[in-house]
Amino acid sequence: MIAIIDYGMGNLRSVQKGFEREGFAAEVTREAEKIVSARGVVLPGVGAFHACMENLTRFGLIEPVRQVVRQKPFLGICLGFQLLFSESEEFGKQKGLDLFAGKVVGFHPNHELKVPHMGWNRIEKKKDSPFLDGLCSGDYVYFVHSFYVVPEDFSLVATTTDYGDSFVSSIATEKLFACQFHPEKSQELGLRILANFGRFVAAN
Repeated sequence: MIAIIDYGMGNLRSVQKGFEREGFAAEVTREAEKIVSARGVVLPGVGAFHACMENLTRFGLIEPVRQVVRQKPFLGICLGFQLLFSESEEFGKQKGLDLFAGKVVGFHPNHELKVPHMGWNRIEKKKDSPFLDGLCSGDYVYFVHSFYVVPEDFSLVATTTDYGDSFVSSIATEKLFACQFHPEKSQELGLRILANFGRFVAAN
């Protein structure tokens, strides 16, 4: 079973429906025991960085999330990607889960670029990952965000995307994939990412 962490924010049901459409059982839960015992875990996210960290703390989920990121197949989506890093500058410096060194910074609006970055944009693949099987450089995925991640270790970077400048749009490790874009809103290619994750969970 894939556990989708419910901390009161995020596109929980659309992520769950995406997995179910691809034939994978997924449960929305905030029970630490279910999250830790799940075969794979998803942390989606929409909203403010500090509010999400407060909710994770309030529901006693900080340590369970840290545990599963280290041990199990893990998918972070949008804010659930940003939270993995050390800190964010959103509404002043905010501490993240600090699982990866790096910070979350904001786009700077100008006459050419609107903030938030919203809509379809292309990815550029920087390394192969089973989570990106079937996706190619130039493929379009769906974004809604005003902040982006700057990791200290660029060997993590799986894809980048251009919006004025190039920014990191996903990272991948052996068991983890985390992306700034929304697979659950990215139609066929997004469902492919969810299916890739589901197959990886089933095989591991």
